[in-house]
Amino acid sequence: MPSALQSVRVNLAERSYDIEIGAGNLVDAGRFLKDRGKVSHAILFTDENVQEPHATKVAESLVGESIEVAIVAIVPGEKSKAVEVAAGLWEGMLELGANRQTVVVAVGGGVVGDLAGFIAATFARGLRFLQIPTSLLAQVDSSVGGKVGINLPQAKNMVGAFLQPLGVLIDTASLETLPKREFTSGLAEMLKYGVILDAEFFADLEANAAKLVDRDPETLIRAIARSCRLKADVVEKDEREETGLRAVLNYGHTFAHAFETLAGYGELLHGEAVSIGMVCAARLAQRLGRVDAPFVARQMALTETLGLPTKIPKLDRAKILATMMHDKKVEHGKLRFILPTRMGHVELVGGIEPSDVKAAIDEGG
Repeated sequence: MPSALQSVRVNLAERSYDIEIGAGNLVDAGRFLKDRGKVSHAILFTDENVQEPHATKVAESLVGESIEVAIVAIVPGEKSKAVEVAAGLWEGMLELGANRQTVVVAVGGGVVGDLAGFIAATFARGLRFLQIPTSLLAQVDSSVGGKVGINLPQAKNMVGAFLQPLGVLIDTASLETLPKREFTSGLAEMLKYGVILDAEFFADLEANAAKLVDRDPETLIRAIARSCRLKADVVEKDEREETGLRAVLNYGHTFAHAFETLAGYGELLHGEAVSIGMVCAARLAQRLGRVDAPFVARQMALTETLGLPTKIPKLDRAKILATMMHDKKVEHGKLRFILPTRMGHVELVGGIEPSDVKAAIDEGG
């Protein structure tokens, strides 16, 4: 029986939806979907690592609500977020008889959610979509906010759409099967929310770091719910990245996306890249006089306590800077970064000299 359920509402007018967070509530997926509209046919996207037991459990729950279900399992990893994979899945949707009434259900990590959401957004000009994230990173970040997409060889998440889900169902019990490296990667996004939006949450993470690392269910539910609330607050004010407010969620990501691209998609987990990127961003902020050394040290200390990486992998440093110029936040050929001014507050800063960025990279080990 599900326990300790928490709910977070994302208020977006007719696109509003609920995020339900609990432990053991995966078996409730059928009820959760049925509560959100009439549905008789679902195509469930997952990957080969998550199909057993999580996707199967969801499928059984949907069938229990008289919903016809087809399961499509993709190859795990970032390389599946590719144009050729999407093309194959569009063809597969035709073969499975998908139509405008079909609901796409994503059961898996961020790759599955991003890819399945992109298929839902583009097939038949848009299908309904349900997110059931099973990785920590997806639960606190990619499943919330409606951003879906795929990668180009030269640029991550460059082809995509905004498609808000019908809802997001989060079961912390699914994290029990998550490999340690994958779980730790997700903690980076939690840390990010504390730095950019909520100094009190950052302090809570410091106080409960050991429990988080040990995957204590009660601590996880509370921290995931807070992370989702913080992201929802931003998404509600800037759903489609039009005012610039949503850009604060990209703290560390300008560096991170360059690391991921150069290392090869999948070689560096997204949360690992973000963790290192946030360290670089804090150093850059210190160089520009926006924060002091104790701020950088405090962020670094929690990063290390959570078991996250802090050093840049062996990459061509000149190429890192060049790759950053493809980032979506580049404006009129000038680099822009999300940088902190104090714990819990960041700003979008433009016109930063490449020499300062290079120095922050060179300090990264």
